[in-house]
Amino acid sequence: MVPQNGCTRRGFLQATGAAVPATMLGTQVAGGAIWAPSRAKIRLAVAGGGFGAGHHWHEHPSCEITAVTDLVEERRQALVTAYRCPNVFPSLEEMLDKAADQFDAVAVFTDAPNHAKHSIMCMEGGKHVVCACPVGLTIEELKSLLEVKQRTGLVYMMHESSYYRQPCIAAREAWKEGKLGRLCFSEVEYYHSGIGTRRNSLSRWQGLNSWRFGFPPMLYPTHSLGLLVGVTGERIVQVSCVGQRVGNDFPEASENQYANPFDNEIALGITNQGNICRFAVCWNIAADGERGQWLGEKMSLWMDGSAGQPLARRGPTGGWRPWEVPNFWATDRLPETMRHNSGHGGSSAFLCAEFIDALVEQREPAIDIYESIAMTAPGIIAHQSALAGGKQLTVPQFDPA
Repeated sequence: MVPQNGCTRRGFLQATGAAVPATMLGTQVAGGAIWAPSRAKIRLAVAGGGFGAGHHWHEHPSCEITAVTDLVEERRQALVTAYRCPNVFPSLEEMLDKAADQFDAVAVFTDAPNHAKHSIMCMEGGKHVVCACPVGLTIEELKSLLEVKQRTGLVYMMHESSYYRQPCIAAREAWKEGKLGRLCFSEVEYYHSGIGTRRNSLSRWQGLNSWRFGFPPMLYPTHSLGLLVGVTGERIVQVSCVGQRVGNDFPEASENQYANPFDNEIALGITNQGNICRFAVCWNIAADGERGQWLGEKMSLWMDGSAGQPLARRGPTGGWRPWEVPNFWATDRLPETMRHNSGHGGSSAFLCAEFIDALVEQREPAIDIYESIAMTAPGIIAHQSALAGGKQLTVPQFDPA
């Protein structure tokens, strides 16, 4: 078997450092196949005890949490409690330095401005990485991470929830089956009202500004673009974006470390298939959550959302019909121990299972480095466009030629 990055199976095993049996019995849940158990055990370390303490790695029969770390004592204890792992370290650097032989991979759930830095640090240390979104905040960071991934042959996966929301799974399968035909137009949105403001609890911690204080919306685009890239695999190649300032509680550009003047940003992108996608990320709007709609030449699908929009579809003969999306998490696509309605629209268990299964099966995950970057890079360029008054800009592409 040769993984997608060209690394040989022997090279993969050497990079992993784990005793993975030759028999590969798991399956890729993104493809809808049945999950089957394996004898392999992946030893995972978790870095970041905020969002990182709420996932389900430990429920996978092929995963063992062997180390945890956070800079803050309270969050370190949250990790110890969540994963019943007493092997705790005060920093990622110390964990990599003193316990590198105790884990094969790291789940990076640190602050967003450090995602690329910490992912690179772990991969340079010989560890596979699953990282919270986004991949990074600059095009240069994306290039650096891709270089390290290609050089080491290690696995990288972004932990992007939209990809495994139940309607996204259903839309992806409908598109693969040809039911939508060409996806002419899509609208994908992420709303998180109030975040980044002066008074928001996630923006301030113990009297100090967190990384979310004044954070540019389009530097967090993956919850939106996961609903495009995660359905058709299309890439945004051109983008024009406008930004707006709405709330008085959102810090001025002179106050935040990003010199960001916008609390809402909305972009119009052209894909490599010549289709149109409107993607939005807004911090100050009376809505919340993720929502997508996919308008095809044969069938259109509408995801439910906070505005009361129901799940709906429209076929080639016209007329609205209910769109019945199954609870994929309750099926044999997941190990039996993970078949529950996990967080972020049922996505969390899928994400955890996909990363562990990819390592057990010695393959690239569904959300590999190229998919991850395709969900991230357009937002970076979109923010540049907004700062330039909506100028249409070219989005650099990272896929292999």
